[in-house]
Amino acid sequence: MDAAPTSLLSEDERRRIIIGVLIAMLLAALDQTIVAPAVPTIGAALGDLDFLPWIVSAYFLTATAVTPLYGKLADIHGRRPVLFTGIGIFVAGSVICALAPTLLALVLGRAIQGLGGGGLIALAQTVIGDIVPPRERGRYTAYISTIWATASVGGPIVGGFFAQHLHWSLIFWLNLPLALLAVLMTNRILQRLPQRRRNHRLDFTGAVLIIAATVCLMLMLTWAGTRYSWSSAEILGLGAAFAVFAAAFAGRLLSAREPLVPLSVLREPVIALATLSIFFAMGAYMGLSVYIPLYLELVHGFGSSDAGLALVVFLGAGVVGANLVGRAMLSVVHYKRLAVIGVAVAALAMAGLALVADRASVYAVEVLLGVIGAGLGTQFPVTTVSVQNAAAPGDLGVATGMLAFLRSLGSALSVSVLGAILLASGIVGNLAESGGANGAPVSPQIAAASGHAFAWVFGAGAASLFLSVLCLLFMEEKPLRGHVAVAAES
Repeated sequence: MDAAPTSLLSEDERRRIIIGVLIAMLLAALDQTIVAPAVPTIGAALGDLDFLPWIVSAYFLTATAVTPLYGKLADIHGRRPVLFTGIGIFVAGSVICALAPTLLALVLGRAIQGLGGGGLIALAQTVIGDIVPPRERGRYTAYISTIWATASVGGPIVGGFFAQHLHWSLIFWLNLPLALLAVLMTNRILQRLPQRRRNHRLDFTGAVLIIAATVCLMLMLTWAGTRYSWSSAEILGLGAAFAVFAAAFAGRLLSAREPLVPLSVLREPVIALATLSIFFAMGAYMGLSVYIPLYLELVHGFGSSDAGLALVVFLGAGVVGANLVGRAMLSVVHYKRLAVIGVAVAALAMAGLALVADRASVYAVEVLLGVIGAGLGTQFPVTTVSVQNAAAPGDLGVATGMLAFLRSLGSALSVSVLGAILLASGIVGNLAESGGANGAPVSPQIAAASGHAFAWVFGAGAASLFLSVLCLLFMEEKPLRGHVAVAAES
């Protein structure tokens, strides 16, 4: 039997749910950034330095792999139990990390954190989709960009402070009060969402295949060019394993009675093109977030802290772009044009940055970063709302999960691919010769060589953005529904 319809939720109750799920999202977003500055301190305390890179990558690997599972589980069992299960797994992983006696134990805890955190982003977007009409949803999805910007800027600052002045384990203990707050704010109110019991089967075989394919791909991109050469047997073997698992997963989609990803969702052109568009856009977004600080250190002689702070313009502009477009979607009929124009301008600015990377002033770089950030920000609310507006109510969770999965996969692939471009350019030698910059003057030779290397990186980012624009241009602009589509809940 259905509970009270979502229209009976008061504005205050709706706001409490949204704040609660955004706090849950913050847990997942924060743990992608807060740990990085504490890695050297953790390594010195726990030893086993061979495992040091896995402090970051273990979380990213498992979080990316399980993201689509949560969308399907939420459509089968309801938002509330799956959301709280994800939070519980994430908290368990956090406790293991905080109490870890060895680095290997810490890596295990990080992998468990990813198993829980991988679904929190998609579930937060799904719950917002349940309680907010599509025409009003852009305003709320713009808040998601604010969460990511907060995590990107605040995470490294908080993590570095804890590691340097207090204790690194506080990075993980911090998750407990945040998780408790998210549960307390949403527990009672989520029970009021409509309940529709659906007798579905979870495609465990498909789940195993997609996890295996994703892990093989991520391991290949993580290790290639660093631990192993691109032509090594290990990397070629991982590539072959990825191809086999991916082909098996595609076969499973065609043969399973209830596949992990319903073919009706994959066949919907709006969902397919919107998710591809965000995949390519995140390549540029995450690539800039990771490599702009290194560019500023090697080309302009910034110290590491100043280089990180320089990202505030880029991230802040992204938040502004997302919020402006999210609010504009309340009244603009042709909402897709906002993203097409925004991403196209961002692509042109990225191409401009590639052309002047070796000689642009810091001021010019910051202006271009602001334009790129604002342009990219316009896309996030448009793609999210377009996917949720095109999905059938019963497929809302899995469609949103696929969007989050490709967003996360695009981020991961871009870091690996752009890193490979830098390695091929000899950037490691420049970094070693400059001593990591740290605010010291950089020789003109190193600055010029580094600028030339980053020109290829920014050029690749511009190409990725042009592909994103192309996907948007071909995406159908469906009228936004003005009422709330009731979703399954239990």
